[in-house]
Amino acid sequence: MQVHGLIHKLPKEIKTVIAIFIIVLSVGFYGGVSFINKTTSMQPSGIETQYLGNENNENAEIMKFKKSEHEVLTIIHNHILSMSVIFFLLSLILSTTSINKQIKHFLMFEPFVSVVLTFGGIYFLWKGFIWVKYVIMFSGILMTLSYTLAVIIIIQQLFAKK
Repeated sequence: MQVHGLIHKLPKEIKTVIAIFIIVLSVGFYGGVSFINKTTSMQPSGIETQYLGNENNENAEIMKFKKSEHEVLTIIHNHILSMSVIFFLLSLILSTTSINKQIKHFLMFEPFVSVVLTFGGIYFLWKGFIWVKYVIMFSGILMTLSYTLAVIIIIQQLFAKK
């Protein structure tokens, strides 16, 4: 079964429900990005402080303590499960678009790599591998860019006249 370009042939009500799903999903996704900005200031040092705490910094405006193993494992578990479902559904929808095959495959597969690197990186950061904060930041940025581009492509192709 060929799905290339199928999105253009879908009935209007299916296109509408996909658009609503993408919009609601994006509210949640970018709400999470906003939370990350609030808790880390989108800085490697902020990522480090979020998970390892800053109790040694007497001048800290907000005191943060190192997350417990339970907290870190819960965060990693919940995010890997939920993000894998999010990117699986987004990839299925993206697979029906008529964009360049290499770009499509990158946008379908890259987020899964970034999910593992980001949340696996958080565990290694918590274990003391401080340099991993840069991997977390890079993979998080790449994941967000991939999500954004996939959403733009899907929305554009949902309403394109073919």
